[in-house]
Amino acid sequence: MIPAALASYWWILALVLFVLFIACYRVTFRIFGVVVVDQDSLGIVNKKFVLIGKNKTLPDGRIIALKGEAGIQADTLAPGLHWGYWPWQYVISMETFTTIPQGGIGVVESRDGVPLPAGRVLARKVADCDCFQNARAFLETGGERGPQITIIPPGTYRINTKLFSVANEKITQIKDGKVGIVTTKEGAPLPRGDIAGKEVAGHNSFQDAQVFINAGGFKGLQEQVILAGNYFINPRFATIEEQEMTTVPIAHVGVVIAYVGEPGVDVTGAEFKHGNLVSSGQKGVWKKPYDPGRYPINPYTHKVECVPTANIVLNWANSKSEAHNLDKNLCTITVRSSDGFTFNLDVSQIIHIPSEDAPMVIARFGSVANLVTQVLEPTIGNYFRNSAQGSNVIDFLKFRQQRQEEAKTAITNALTLYNVKAVDTLIGDIVPPAELMKILTDKKLAEQEKATYETQMEAENSRKELEQSRAMAATQSQVVAAERKVQIAEFDAQSSVKKAEGEAKSQIIAAEANAKSKVVNAEAEATMLETVGKATGAKILAIGTAESEVIQFKIKSIGDDNYARIQIADSVSKSTFRLVPDVLVNGNGETDGSSSLLTVLMGNLVGDDLKKKREAITAKSETSAKANESEAAA
Repeated sequence: MIPAALASYWWILALVLFVLFIACYRVTFRIFGVVVVDQDSLGIVNKKFVLIGKNKTLPDGRIIALKGEAGIQADTLAPGLHWGYWPWQYVISMETFTTIPQGGIGVVESRDGVPLPAGRVLARKVADCDCFQNARAFLETGGERGPQITIIPPGTYRINTKLFSVANEKITQIKDGKVGIVTTKEGAPLPRGDIAGKEVAGHNSFQDAQVFINAGGFKGLQEQVILAGNYFINPRFATIEEQEMTTVPIAHVGVVIAYVGEPGVDVTGAEFKHGNLVSSGQKGVWKKPYDPGRYPINPYTHKVECVPTANIVLNWANSKSEAHNLDKNLCTITVRSSDGFTFNLDVSQIIHIPSEDAPMVIARFGSVANLVTQVLEPTIGNYFRNSAQGSNVIDFLKFRQQRQEEAKTAITNALTLYNVKAVDTLIGDIVPPAELMKILTDKKLAEQEKATYETQMEAENSRKELEQSRAMAATQSQVVAAERKVQIAEFDAQSSVKKAEGEAKSQIIAAEANAKSKVVNAEAEATMLETVGKATGAKILAIGTAESEVIQFKIKSIGDDNYARIQIADSVSKSTFRLVPDVLVNGNGETDGSSSLLTVLMGNLVGDDLKKKREAITAKSETSAKANESEAAA
């Protein structure tokens, strides 16, 4: 009987008992052999002993029981209620589910199973173990002890953690523009002489390691690379090294040197004897180069030598180098002339390597840098040293252009043998000796002074011509005015001519009229004059005949000379000429009026006058005679 005082509080007692039951239900169930497994857990069963049966203990080397032996059982308890697990015989440990997060993978190691064969580091894949959730299937199908080659993808799994340990690892991620270089830890040993395993198919970029091994994949460095992306690759199977993709720049070609592949067969023929070129995919230098672009190439198995196909400028100068740095070790060339002077000169050589010849250059030299060191540097340096020894410094400077053309021809011929084209050879700065430079400088200054004087002279001549031009320009208006006056005068003259012609015509007409009237008058006057003339002619003839007879008579009476002297004296007496000076000096220094000078002068004057008088008298006589004859005839 419950006291009446407590009857009203029965529900409190019931609530306390319920709470105690809830708190201890696992213990209560466990006493009755009932096991309760939560929804996010599993139960791992450890059997303490076996009372009945022959499989009482585990076989040697095993830690997981498959046939009910005492020990950790392969089978686990799923979430829920399980009967018959008496606490005095079984120990049930609760473990949460194994969770693999996104971006990760589960790497598994088994504590039990078949021992690994010799030479193996990873246990083979077991196909039907449900990602290691079925421990019994794993062990019964020959699952091997140790690190497992199979990984667990992201997710939640009921895994017996007493058999398997699971480590979370990050997935393999290859960034854009990069490649993954793979080195495997499992597979067949590499053949002697090989440095990387050949590519095999079907393993999904090394994510299915068992397929890789079954297909004959080799252990070690792999020729195949993986591209950008995320991969579920077991880090215990393969390590991934991220490398930049191989880039062949613009104006370059990539010559491939393969360290792996089948032995190549030379495809260059007998003409090229300095190396072998092989087909793509074979070991050696590939005949076909890569064009500009980006390529997923394993740098440990293939080397891509970039060869410029544009013009390359190489400078033999101490203070000048191009961006490609192929000429960083080249320096100014020091030469010696035939007259014993040492001087420096800078040289620039422009070369071009055709894309189809780039593999031959690499096969011969290995790189463009080796081409510069082994061929261009000695060839060009020695050429200019030899050229300088055949000339003195002055001639070398004077005929620089000619030396440059000769160098271009010689170097072009030399580089053709190495499958390199010489575009141009340029001689840069030449630094002759200081004492020679002073001589050349003085000479140049003298030439410049001479040129200055000539320029000044030309300027003066030009100024003179300018002044003349200005003077001509100043008088040009007068010249034009004079020309206009000449033209006006010509027009006036033509006008006068026209006017004169008109007046002449009028005068001719008038003259013809006068002439006709005068002809009539002249005929009348002629008749009258004829009569008068005849009478006058007779008179003149009579007078002239009488005078001529008187003169002839005088000449005959006193002689020609005397008559002439008389005529001269008569002429002198009638003139005002002073025949005799006031004072005369003879040859003895005396004055004498009858000196020889007077005699000579008088003789000359008398002789000349006499001669002239005689000629005049003769002419007058002849004229009178002719006139008389004319009158007589008339």
